[in-house]
Amino acid sequence: MGSFLNVVILRLPVMMEANWRQQCCELLNLDNAKYNENNTNVNLLTPPSHCPNCKYKISAIENIPVISYLFLKGKCRNCKQNIALRYPLIEIVSGLSVVIVAYYFGVSLQTLFALILTWSLIALSMIDFDHQLLPDDITLPLLWLGIIINLFGLFSDIESSILGAIFGYGTLWFVTLVFKLMTGKEGMGHGDFKLLAALGAWFGWQLLPLIIILSSLVGAIIGIFLMVFKSHDRNTTIPFGPYLAIAGWVSMLWGSHIMSTYLNTVI
Repeated sequence: MGSFLNVVILRLPVMMEANWRQQCCELLNLDNAKYNENNTNVNLLTPPSHCPNCKYKISAIENIPVISYLFLKGKCRNCKQNIALRYPLIEIVSGLSVVIVAYYFGVSLQTLFALILTWSLIALSMIDFDHQLLPDDITLPLLWLGIIINLFGLFSDIESSILGAIFGYGTLWFVTLVFKLMTGKEGMGHGDFKLLAALGAWFGWQLLPLIIILSSLVGAIIGIFLMVFKSHDRNTTIPFGPYLAIAGWVSMLWGSHIMSTYLNTVI
């Protein structure tokens, strides 16, 4: 799955761009083939995995997660171009996440759906990091899936799930609206609204405050680190999706414990 996530992260934005270009060409009565020739046939299955530098087709034995990267010493077998370290890292993160989720929930339906959410959050985080996009192709199915599984009370009751979706979207929409009225700038993309709505649908409105606080805390820490040590311009946009994803995943596993510990400490 980690290897497949790398494909999704790389190709889904390309597929979206090709689709947008096709729609623009239809609107302007232009020849789509002329403007979209490089991306027309790209999907999650084709073309087969290949080196982006020399187009060398990667064989099955060269595509074993992590192991092949180590065996090839991080280089393409044909052109010796370095293979990005992010590919094995995503595979490792995916594998470790599966172990943690399976250990926490055991053999259950919760584990199955928690893994679906985990893999989706990894893909969304990397796509947002690369392109500042949170594709509807992932966020909207997650939202509806959260409501469907909570019809059976898998992670929350259905009332809390529906309210979580409503308040998740509405909270960030309201904050962004106020920010725009005060500054005249867009503070956050609508993809963030949909992602928080999806997390609210999965875990109920009760965990939304924790998700928002954790994501803001992680975002603030990383943002300060980038500005201090990487000469990051404070006016440069920072994607918020990865922080929401991290906070949502942590809340899925330990959210109730964190909330109860906090309330017991305060009260």
